[in-house]
Amino acid sequence: MAQRTRLSLSQARRIALAAQGFGETRPTRPTVRHLTRALDRSHLLQIDSVNVLVRAHYMPLFSRLGAYERELLEKVAYHPKKRATFEYWGHEASLIRLDLHPLFRWRMARAARGEGTYGGIARFGQEKRAFIEEVRREIAARGPLSAGELTGGGKGKGSWWGWSDGKRALEWLFWAGEVTTATRRGFERLYDLPERVLPAAILNAPTPSEEEAQRELLKLSIRALGIASERCLRDYFRLSPGDAKARIPELIEAGDLLPVTVEDWSGPVYLDPQARIPRRIAARALVSPFDPIVWERTRTERLFDFHYRIEIYTPAEKREFGYYCLPFLLGEDIVARLDLKADRAAGRLIVHSIHPEHHAAPDEIAPALGDELRLMAGWLGLRDMAAPKAWKGRLGV
Repeated sequence: MAQRTRLSLSQARRIALAAQGFGETRPTRPTVRHLTRALDRSHLLQIDSVNVLVRAHYMPLFSRLGAYERELLEKVAYHPKKRATFEYWGHEASLIRLDLHPLFRWRMARAARGEGTYGGIARFGQEKRAFIEEVRREIAARGPLSAGELTGGGKGKGSWWGWSDGKRALEWLFWAGEVTTATRRGFERLYDLPERVLPAAILNAPTPSEEEAQRELLKLSIRALGIASERCLRDYFRLSPGDAKARIPELIEAGDLLPVTVEDWSGPVYLDPQARIPRRIAARALVSPFDPIVWERTRTERLFDFHYRIEIYTPAEKREFGYYCLPFLLGEDIVARLDLKADRAAGRLIVHSIHPEHHAAPDEIAPALGDELRLMAGWLGLRDMAAPKAWKGRLGV
């Protein structure tokens, strides 16, 4: 793309959507190749325990590829010999491209020194060194193991997410890179030593300096985002403000970030030098709250004029839109949000509510929305769909 210094809001939206793969036609039958290509573009998939609809890491691929077989992601993520990811703290807990492992070793080293962790893990690491070493030795002798399978882990006590001492020890070891996720049993993480899980070629790859790794992560961020503020850039891999501020001028000087201005945006904005601006985006996608396109909520509001907050932790009587609301992307705009639930026992996709945006007429968005909901229901193995009365006819339910 020829260098530009000023972009319209519509151009910025199209750049961002194309960078995340929303400018491409969905494959008729998604394969492992399609999944790995999508992962190559986003670099990681966020993991979250909420399962009211489907686990978070499955949804971004559905939004981009359509109804793929979820077993394909299990193969990509955890196959003993063909895995293409590892689990670590990328954007929160994440499935991260396997080849990026060296870029996170500085974070592991900081965690081992008691820096950059949360939930009292650093303090636990300082106070319970002998116990943590016992846990590591048990994983070495018996792994892969879940926290509950440790012989001396104890039981949760209701604080720190109900974590037992064994779970805290494993999480400290996980932060420090001394154990990793071998696989999951349901959603339960099974821990093992990295040398028994990750390929030797990855573990033996050179470890870059902190500065080099951070520059590379920011370059990956702008590639995945297309266009971004400093806050968005550092949020993608959760870099600290200090680390990001030190690296961004270096990337500008090297030509890896292009400073631009965007219509109605304040503050510095950076463009991927390789970004493209499609003439149009013909997307149709229900988007998870944990999708990279809406991770950074101020960016979502800037790009789409869409104020978005997940209301899982809001008391029911204070929720405005519902427990688990998904934005609906149509073309290059977010036109509605839907509160969805998979009732697996009844085999039904429940649409609790649909809230169109002020610029979106229900009758205009309903046909595409109905198609996407039916596609999702089939993907989740649900036979039926329930929708609000006012929308049943529009959606063809």
